[in-house]
Amino acid sequence: MNRLKISVLNAGLGAALVFGLSACNRDANADVANAPAPGAAAAAQPIAPAPAGPKYARVVSVDPVRETTEGRRECHDEVVTRRAPVKDQHQIAGTAIGAVAGGLLGNQIGGGKGRTLATVAGAVGGGYAGHEIQERRQETNTVTSTVRKCSSVPGSDKIVAYDVRYEYNGVTRSVRMDHDPGDRVEVQEGVTAVSDAR
Repeated sequence: MNRLKISVLNAGLGAALVFGLSACNRDANADVANAPAPGAAAAAQPIAPAPAGPKYARVVSVDPVRETTEGRRECHDEVVTRRAPVKDQHQIAGTAIGAVAGGLLGNQIGGGKGRTLATVAGAVGGGYAGHEIQERRQETNTVTSTVRKCSSVPGSDKIVAYDVRYEYNGVTRSVRMDHDPGDRVEVQEGVTAVSDAR
């Protein structure tokens, strides 16, 4: 009895396997039969139009846009150093003081005629020395003052943009651009390309 059960089970399993495989083969054959031919798939799909190249409009006129600035006056303060005005141009005070001081020193030397000669020589030498000292001091004596200096800065006239009129498909439009486009301008849907417009 046990052998009989095992045989029946084996037969049932075998039959199920055969029916399952045949069903798989039928589905695979149906897919192959329904699949389009290799070239047919490309033919069935619509062909996308090739991308169009850039379109251009004819430029009618180009008018430069100018920016004008007026001339102006600029001023600033400047410190100026110059020689102080000389009150004693001949250095008389220095000569006189030097002569007196030299004479007094000369008078201290010797006696009699020698003292007189020493006094005169001291006065002459002292006068010369006093003159030179005063002259050097006058040359280095300076005064500083603040002077306001002004200058004129000219105005300018420069081109900052271009007003461009162009025609595309019979319609005239205007746009402001940062450069002169020449005799044509690129358009997208009839309007200037955004990269060209300002």
